[in-house]
Amino acid sequence: MRKHTIIAIDGPAASGKGTLAKRLAAHLGYAHLDTGLLYRLTGLLLLNAGKDPNVEADAVSTAKNLSKTLKPEHLSDPALRTDKAGQAASQVGKFADVRTALLQFQKDFAHKEGVKGVVMDGRDIGTVICPDADVKFFVTASVEERANRRMKELQSKNIAADFETVLDEMKTRDARDSERDAAPLKPADDAHILDTSALDADTAFARALEIINKV
Repeated sequence: MRKHTIIAIDGPAASGKGTLAKRLAAHLGYAHLDTGLLYRLTGLLLLNAGKDPNVEADAVSTAKNLSKTLKPEHLSDPALRTDKAGQAASQVGKFADVRTALLQFQKDFAHKEGVKGVVMDGRDIGTVICPDADVKFFVTASVEERANRRMKELQSKNIAADFETVLDEMKTRDARDSERDAAPLKPADDAHILDTSALDADTAFARALEIINKV
């Protein structure tokens, strides 16, 4: 029998799910895992080796090797937060065998002992990784708003960014994530939908916490 609470947070890029997940985990004293980093690390390892993340055999092999040696500290590399890593993550994530290779690490984290609870964010937490989660959120926002957030983020890092280019890349990634055969991005049937298009981080946090406190 599980002795702690699991909160699953899914949603597309730049929806605010990562910010919400980290803030909820800190507030509740729960462990946190950004599962997208697993796919970013897989994609980045391929790119660093001069390989194409779209080649299934290489992506699967890399994910299987990673799953044997992966430790939480491996996910702290700042390079994993770049757009390059994000695009590579979306490319390797479309392969079912890649997702299978990384599945056990995520399930083990969700049910790890000695913690009050866990908050996990990604794209298939509520539907595949933790369908038994105590609370599920699907955090979303209009694609235009998400592209605007991403553009501002890039500009804050002194990276040149054009809105139309960022928007096109966002739409392409959304389509790839939502239309893939393996664990497509979609809300769980029992997920609470949180549209952050017109919400700031504080309001989104307050609404999520209100839902959690009612469970």
